[in-house]
This record gives sequence, C-alpha cells and structure tokens, in this order.
Amino acid sequence: MAAVTIRNLSEEAHRALKVRAAQHNRSTEAEMRAILEAAVRPEGRLRLGTALSKIGQKYDITRADIEALEQTRDTRPAEPMRFE
Repeated sequence: MAAVTIRNLSEEAHRALKVRAAQHNRSTEAEMRAILEAAVRPEGRLRLGTALSKIGQKYDITRADIEALEQTRDTRPAEPMRFE
C-alpha cells in the first residue's frame, strides 16, 4: 500500500482535520484516507459495466442477440492506416 506525506499543511487545516476525524470517530489519518478516497472515487461515478448492462436491459438485448452479432462480426485484423 502506498504512503503519502503532506508537507506545509497549515495548522488551521490540521486542526480542522482532527475535529472532523473526531466527529466521525476515527483517527486523523483514517479521516484523510476517507477524504482522498471520496475525492478520487466518488460514489456516483459512472461504472462502465453497469451502464452497459442497463442499456442491454432497456433494449431487451439477450445473450442470443450477442451471439448472433459475434457470428457475423468481421474477425480479420484491422489494416493499419496509411498516410502517404
């Protein structure tokens, strides 16, 4: 697991983190982890698999539909583009 050092944090910010941590019944370090996790991995983020699944359900796409598409798909490797 990675370790992070935060330099030059103001006393006011450190004090506010301690208060916030106490309000959530966790250590200051655990509070900082929670804040960072929420910032970079928000709960409402779009998850591609879930979005694709919902589209399939909306249009009633079945496994048989997917298999039919796979059978008609061109499986040859793509030719690279030429810029001559």
